[in-house]
Amino acid sequence: MDSVREKVFITGGASSNGVVVADFTGRVRSTIVNQPGADGLELSADGTKLYVALSAGDGISVIDTTTLTETTRHSTGAGTCPTHLARTGPVVWFGYGCEDGNWSGKIGRLDPAATPPVRGDLQGGTRFQRAPLLTSSSADTGPLVAGQLSLSQSLVQVYAVAGDVLTAGSSGDVVGAGLTDLDVAGDGATLFSAAGSRDRVEAFATADLARRGAYATRPRPAAVSLSPDSGHVATGALTSDDKDVQVFQIGGAAPANTISLDTGETIQPRGLAWSQDQSRLFMITRYGNEPQPHLEVERNPID
Repeated sequence: MDSVREKVFITGGASSNGVVVADFTGRVRSTIVNQPGADGLELSADGTKLYVALSAGDGISVIDTTTLTETTRHSTGAGTCPTHLARTGPVVWFGYGCEDGNWSGKIGRLDPAATPPVRGDLQGGTRFQRAPLLTSSSADTGPLVAGQLSLSQSLVQVYAVAGDVLTAGSSGDVVGAGLTDLDVAGDGATLFSAAGSRDRVEAFATADLARRGAYATRPRPAAVSLSPDSGHVATGALTSDDKDVQVFQIGGAAPANTISLDTGETIQPRGLAWSQDQSRLFMITRYGNEPQPHLEVERNPID
């Protein structure tokens, strides 16, 4: 999400070869090609660069957000399959590990100012079956949170960040089974999770994973996204009814807004994002078993 240039960047995962660029009305404007396995996305701190994890290309590409052209590609090594990205300060972290289920998932970092810029195997003693999902506070000190997707008990590991060094903190399987999405509040103190085994989005303290509330959604929550001021949380589930997307004020017992999608249309995993001024909520949806996803835009989602 590039609010300065009003662009929305969308990727399709390991089977895709490009980044779709839409405007803030939801209209597709262009596609950035030759991005094999375009997956996780992250903007630089100043918004001038878009980092793209190439899960089928064993690299991370750097896209100029004005010209929409690739300026650099950093190799992450043969057979690494970088998949998920998160940023703390100038450092971009990547969760990597190919889909062979052999507990080879690891965490690496891309620091454009370092030599070499890419280093891997920084996750310490924590084991991940495949590429861990990453989320973070964008502050230099994080924290960075890594989660194991889709397991019967989904581990989350919290790391403190010092430059490009990770120090393992709290960890556990409190999020339940079938983890699909994570987000961290701007101050780094609270973690929010969406997991398929639950009927609610849950909040945990990053310091010790103590519970910090829950937001009743529907069975199989699939997406969670904190507003830029961390005052509201948007939630979506794979269960379709007349309460498809719900926006809660943090600490609120009932939704501040409910967004209804068309019958049979559901939010996709990790398919929610806010504009920086919170005037728009962007939603990636799908109708039934149709292969083509849709981009929906909700104006004034918290009014």
